[in-house]
Amino acid sequence: MQTNATYTSLVAIGDSFTEGMSDLLPDGTYRGWADLLAARMAARTPGFRYANLAVRGKLIGQIVDEQVDAAVALRPDVITLVGGLNDTLRPKVDMGRVRGLLEEAVERLAPACEQLVLMRSPGRNGPVLERFRPRMEELFTVVDDLAKRHGALVVDLYGAPSLADPRMWDVDRLHLTGEGHRRVAEAVWQALGYEPEDPEWRTAMPPTAPPGWVARRTADARFARQHLLPWIGRRLTGRSSGDGRPAKRPELLPYEGPVRQTPGM
Repeated sequence: MQTNATYTSLVAIGDSFTEGMSDLLPDGTYRGWADLLAARMAARTPGFRYANLAVRGKLIGQIVDEQVDAAVALRPDVITLVGGLNDTLRPKVDMGRVRGLLEEAVERLAPACEQLVLMRSPGRNGPVLERFRPRMEELFTVVDDLAKRHGALVVDLYGAPSLADPRMWDVDRLHLTGEGHRRVAEAVWQALGYEPEDPEWRTAMPPTAPPGWVARRTADARFARQHLLPWIGRRLTGRSSGDGRPAKRPELLPYEGPVRQTPGM
């Protein structure tokens, strides 16, 4: 890792995590860690360019088919790739296929940029994480191996106590809040060699009194009604929240702040 880094362009690819859900702006659009990172980098480098090809709901095969070639063609200084976690959440997943697709993506992306960035995604403490933890950790072992072989950086969000805190997660329990995205941006910023702005981003939040039984049950019922049941419905019908949705920033252009996109899931 270099220090006093100077990069002139960034392309981010992936799924909803990189698109920015659920870092909601007042106009109903999403910002997210990649936009926050681009804003910081642009403040350091006049003419800094940024593209974000991520689309919510995408599996690693779709990321490879729809985003990798586009990122390669843009030839940025930095490419970030976060993908495969949606695959691990499927009831049936071929982890061997996921491994092969990640390897294909990294082999194509690494030579096309000065620095490829991979991540060990964060996980929210709770029963969902415990159920899927073995698959996630298998995925992260693949990420670590590919990074070593291809000279990529790995940003370890999975090991950060702060990002495991349920308070860092939106009511859908799948996407980070704005504060969570800010901490991810800080993590990537530091990994790229920039001077830390928040050295304590990994530090756990101060404890607070847990919500009462009624509040927990109310939250569980709202989560099931608004998020879990629609998610199950999409899985049963083969639909995705990203079907027909374009990338939020498909062109590598000077960064001048968030772009408007269609809000909602």
